[in-house]
Amino acid sequence: MNSVSPLSTLFASSFLAATLLPGGSEIVLFAVLQRTATDAWLALGVATLGNTLGGMTSYVLGRLVPERKPMRGLATLRRYGSAALILSWVPIIGDALCVGAGWLRINAWAAALFMALGKFARYGVIAAMAL
Repeated sequence: MNSVSPLSTLFASSFLAATLLPGGSEIVLFAVLQRTATDAWLALGVATLGNTLGGMTSYVLGRLVPERKPMRGLATLRRYGSAALILSWVPIIGDALCVGAGWLRINAWAAALFMALGKFARYGVIAAMAL
């Protein structure tokens, strides 16, 4: 008997996909919604929470980088601030946005809010396709 719940797997997949590790949490969400009796809103919330916490992990790592040398490619973050993190779900650039936001010391609560909004919207599209 498998003791790992689909929601635990979804959370872990979503968290890891938002860090610098590669992952495909969208496929896991789609499969959970297609193959289990899991409530769609619950699955959407679990995926969003896991992915946002993973993004905030990258944010914290960015805060740990010393400010000795300026980081390249932060013009968008400087211009739009935390609102730019609504794009944190985008492959490749999303991780860089999260790390850069931490490095720039963007307000953590605002960063988490915009990350969650972008990630929720992306997972919402996946959930709609699965149902």
